Amino acid sequence: MLQTYTALLALPLTFLVQRASAQVFNGGSLVEGLEHAAGIGGLAKGDLREVVLHVLIFVLNFLALAAVIAIVVAGIWLVVGGGSDESKEKAKKIILYVIIGLLVILFARVIVGLLLSITTSF
Repeated sequence: MLQTYTALLALPLTFLVQRASAQVFNGGSLVEGLEHAAGIGGLAKGDLREVVLHVLIFVLNFLALAAVIAIVVAGIWLVVGGGSDESKEKAKKIILYVIIGLLVILFARVIVGLLLSITTSF
């Protein structure tokens, strides 16, 4: 009986296991492999300054997403608080600080975008 339940539970788990596959380079030397890897999309192409600026833009965009999630959490805190003054004040503080953080992120994003446009014009 126990083996039947075990088999029934294990059957759906077999569909969750995914196969891992990787690209194989059938080239000759290390130099040929590096040249092949340079053509793969998503790898950094450009000078270090542009790469750093793009990473900064990505980080700032991620922080903006985290700030929006924090505002949603504060809203949930406000609703779940049941109208108590303590939960209202805590939610208001969270929202206020997140809005201030969003403004800082916005200005940082503008500065990074300005630096990116200045450095690409040279």
